[in-house]
Amino acid sequence: MNTKTQNYKPNHIHHKPRRGFTLIELMIVVVILGLLATIIMPRILNRPEQARRVKAKIDIRNIESALALFKTDTGRFPTTSEGLEVLVSDPGIKGYNSDAYLDKTPSDPWGNKYIYVCPGVQSRDYDLESYGKDGEDGGAEDNADIESWNLED
Repeated sequence: MNTKTQNYKPNHIHHKPRRGFTLIELMIVVVILGLLATIIMPRILNRPEQARRVKAKIDIRNIESALALFKTDTGRFPTTSEGLEVLVSDPGIKGYNSDAYLDKTPSDPWGNKYIYVCPGVQSRDYDLESYGKDGEDGGAEDNADIESWNLED
């Protein structure tokens, strides 16, 4: 065998594998993460309030179902003075279902009582609403009232 071919080594440069990222690569990643956080964080932070509003709408629908059952059993809706508490404990009304219609007197997601008026001003039978985040009648956006006669999906 020829000694020239035995000692021949190709003229390739062998590099060691890189370990880690360069400073430029890290800076690019940090900038991208910062941009994403700037765009996404306001949306994420507003989600709890949106979830509370959705829960209030679901609560109102559940209360409406309980009110419909109450009317089926007793022949009428609770009066304003009886309020929603009548759906929780037996007031001695003829036809009342002793198992009650709700487990507890409902509060909205902000800890306030739902407003119940019978007969209703906005609807013929009753009005049922939450005053929203600010707990006051009226308002806009997060403070807007959630009303049984104006529920949007």
